[in-house]
Amino acid sequence: MKALVLAGGSGTRLRPITHTSAKQLVPVANKPVLFYGLEAIAAAGIREAGLVVGDTQAEIEAAVGDGSAFGLEVTYLRQEAPLGLAHGVLIARDYLGDEDFVMYLGDNFVVGGISDLVDRFARERPAAQIMLTRVGDPGQFGVAELDGQGRVVGLEEKPAHPKSDLALVGVYLFSPAVHAAVAELKPSWRGELEITDAIQWLLEAGLRVESSVITGYWKDTGNVTDMLEVNRLVLEWLDAGVHGKVDEASELIGRVRVEPGAVVERSRLVGPVIIGAGAVIRDSYVGPFTSIGADCAITGSEIEYSIVLPRASIQGVGRIESSLIGHDVEVTPAPNTPRAHRLVLGDHSKVQISS
Repeated sequence: MKALVLAGGSGTRLRPITHTSAKQLVPVANKPVLFYGLEAIAAAGIREAGLVVGDTQAEIEAAVGDGSAFGLEVTYLRQEAPLGLAHGVLIARDYLGDEDFVMYLGDNFVVGGISDLVDRFARERPAAQIMLTRVGDPGQFGVAELDGQGRVVGLEEKPAHPKSDLALVGVYLFSPAVHAAVAELKPSWRGELEITDAIQWLLEAGLRVESSVITGYWKDTGNVTDMLEVNRLVLEWLDAGVHGKVDEASELIGRVRVEPGAVVERSRLVGPVIIGAGAVIRDSYVGPFTSIGADCAITGSEIEYSIVLPRASIQGVGRIESSLIGHDVEVTPAPNTPRAHRLVLGDHSKVQISS
């Protein structure tokens, strides 16, 4: 079995961060979201992965390389425009050949990996196998309709009137039969080739589509709120440890990880928190569920429930929370603004904030 990882989207919901960064490389717990997916694929025993990439190919290729760091052999497949999930399958036709494959959305996060799903597919060999989860806003997702025995009888992409609350999670398993379905597709009202239409084609052709409703955790990390929530979840599993320097005037409470080269002075860190390599925290408070990236500088400030990307600087700011702060951002005081701040800042921004 091969893997097809879709990493070509433009990330409009994470702008301005994604004006200069691939959305799949935005980190949670200081590791890109894409890496968690690649690790899950390798853990399932898959060794060959095709990465569908777009305008951010150079950045993704620089981060992933040949895939050997993940135990994978990676091939890059260029998609000229994000024309739908099924379009990703279409352009990967020659790469996939006649092998079964798992399709994994590169900005999705699934707790517990995919090994059990892959094993089940190999045993039962349906034409397709999908993962479902119950959501409160099914109109924002691909939605599956099941019969009384739990069999898939219909699918629809972002329906105005959903027939269920079961949304498709961003992991799909396919036999080569899906290629015939994809070849027959026409663009939807969104102008895209929908993978839900391809699966519906399989159903109408009398082929078997299996599903499982996951009870674990899944998130599409396409917006800031979901990124922060995934960061919170991953930090819950954090292995604590001080590998940098923490002075005696500092206090570490709970699960705190200080990476090599980081320095903590006269500060209070309440975990779960990760401080990236080379970061400097002075005279500050870093609260729960916060990831501070490599080479950041936090001085005389308070921050919690936030993600700070590498080389950002926060100085003299009374309180920051629920924020995603980009690479090389500078946050400094300015007079007459509120004490509590929520920020979504693009890379290389400069913002003044009063304490």
